[in-house]
Amino acid sequence: MNRDDASDLLAFLAVARERNFTRAAAKLGMTQSALSQIIRNLEERIGIRLLNRTTRSVTPTQAGERLFLSIGPKFNDMDSELAALSELRERPAGTVRLTATEYAATEIVLPALGRVLPKYPDIHVEMIIDYGLTNIVAQQVDAGIRPGELVAKDMIAVRVSPDLRMAVVGSPSYLAGRKRPKTPQDLMNHNCLNLRLPTHGGSLYAWEFEKDGRELNVRVEGQLVFNSAGLLLEGALKGLGLAFLTEGHVQSYLSHGQLVRVLSDWCPPFAGYHLYYPSRRQPSPAFSLLVDALKYRGR
Repeated sequence: MNRDDASDLLAFLAVARERNFTRAAAKLGMTQSALSQIIRNLEERIGIRLLNRTTRSVTPTQAGERLFLSIGPKFNDMDSELAALSELRERPAGTVRLTATEYAATEIVLPALGRVLPKYPDIHVEMIIDYGLTNIVAQQVDAGIRPGELVAKDMIAVRVSPDLRMAVVGSPSYLAGRKRPKTPQDLMNHNCLNLRLPTHGGSLYAWEFEKDGRELNVRVEGQLVFNSAGLLLEGALKGLGLAFLTEGHVQSYLSHGQLVRVLSDWCPPFAGYHLYYPSRRQPSPAFSLLVDALKYRGR
């Protein structure tokens, strides 16, 4: 059905429902003569009279009544579906799946959800903690949160945090009686807490440093290996070794003296966390709402 047929059928339905050209024209926002011409064109195109017209009334013919009863409910159903879509726009609903590191989920996503979810009870969020570079398309995840430098160029990226810094930290009890490292190479004389990543065959994460344009990736050694940043933090707090964590993850422990920072001059800022998703994805109202809530505004 082309656009003209749909428009003409809507005009016919209005006349058949009102049984009056004047009232139908007023509802459609057009003149009576224009409406009459539309009905005549429709009847000529299908080759059958649809309406009986007298000076006092307008009534459907047998064919017109059949057409009215047949297509009327279908157009009503379409109106109902459009109304339902409008309601979804006004009241976002659905499930959004996000993948992020434990720190990003705790410090960035959860505070935003605390502001949004109580207002929109029909939105549900599934958080997947993952330290690898998840293929969000293959895993049917709506979006991921990673440092900006790790986001693929073909993705739409939205900044959700300020710039980040890493921090090498240890407890006062661990550092007592030990020589504090002055360069990344000095870490070879320390018990370091390793993080195993699911990417690259599950290899251990190499600690990344930079100073005066010089970059160093150090594969540290130690007695413990974890696959969770939360456990790295707990290990450092318990004096089991040095840990390499996001600055924000350890800031409160540094402020209270529970952890001590070393090699600060080798940990420059880098691109903050970004939420990313495929450029071909058509965002749902629920997804768009969450993106807006997560968006970093320089706070």
